Amino acid sequence: MNNQSILHNIYFHASQRMTELPDNSVDLVVTSPPYPMIEMWDEILGKQNPDITSALNASNPRMAFELMHSELDKVWGECWRVMKEGAFFCINIGDATRTVEGVFALYNNNTRIISACEKLGFTNLPNILWRKATNAPNKFMGSGMLPCGAYVTLEHEWILIFRKGSKRPFKTASDKMSRRESSFFWEERNVWFSDIWDLKGVKQKIDKSPTRERNASFPLELPYRLINMFSQRGDVVLDPFLGLGTTTLAAILSERNSVGYEIDPMLHNLLKTIISQFDVDKANAVINERYLKHLTFIAEREANNKRIKHFNEKLGCKVMTGQESDLIFHFIDEVKETLNTPEKLSFASSYLPTLDLATPPIKILEGLFAN
Repeated sequence: MNNQSILHNIYFHASQRMTELPDNSVDLVVTSPPYPMIEMWDEILGKQNPDITSALNASNPRMAFELMHSELDKVWGECWRVMKEGAFFCINIGDATRTVEGVFALYNNNTRIISACEKLGFTNLPNILWRKATNAPNKFMGSGMLPCGAYVTLEHEWILIFRKGSKRPFKTASDKMSRRESSFFWEERNVWFSDIWDLKGVKQKIDKSPTRERNASFPLELPYRLINMFSQRGDVVLDPFLGLGTTTLAAILSERNSVGYEIDPMLHNLLKTIISQFDVDKANAVINERYLKHLTFIAEREANNKRIKHFNEKLGCKVMTGQESDLIFHFIDEVKETLNTPEKLSFASSYLPTLDLATPPIKILEGLFAN
């Protein structure tokens, strides 16, 4: 077993003040906050500032929208404080539509967040459009098939991407090697770094929850991609709106440390169950499937008489570029709980020193860890 454990801490309080985290200590933020002007989040945002509820009751949606974002702004300010120079900041957010006093309108959450983060000093980089396919027969809004009263349906969300300061420095030999070992396959880059992602969402109903019936979790593949794109093994990944812990699970899968904040203490036991019952065999199958997909990709290229110039000794396979030649995967050995108090949950994940490529593949990435 790899003696160096990766740590995962979850704190149960609002993330407007992340006092447990020192300045310049986080390598990546991946999160999806409550969406302002989506009704399921009215109550939780209203508890942060009663003026939000008053504005909604007074049918003043634009005031409520701004007050909701003012609460999120405090979290973005804390993220700026705790992030290192060169760290990336990824926010999954959807815009909202709502009818108030008979007036149907769009509330642009993405542009409001971009404006707030740029004021803090973040640099906005090219963003990703997450296209969420739906087969609902009644997905259209407004007057149906009649003109001058029908509205375009929102079938996408945004993944906003920011960076704090200039590019991350890699000064030491160990930093540079860790970066190379954390690389990704050439064909993965072509998909991950596209500005449109076609990913299925996950079900929004929370089973066995003592609190709210619905959640807004993103699919595991979303944070898994972002963590691999914008951090390296051993980094610290923060999610200030942890929810059901999807970012924590993706960090475990990617061999990154993680910190999460969850405002709802009633999710404590559910989060404990989700993470402590992490299916190591299924997670390792996902890692192995990544490797097998690469082998298939290489075989198809060679079948088309396309030359592959580079080789990865650690994985025992050909790769497209020299930058992939030090990429290595480690299978998870175990995930164990190390602390359980009302205010904090802690876990440690450990990893096998080598990748056992004989493990049978199981194609289960879609829907993995669904509750």
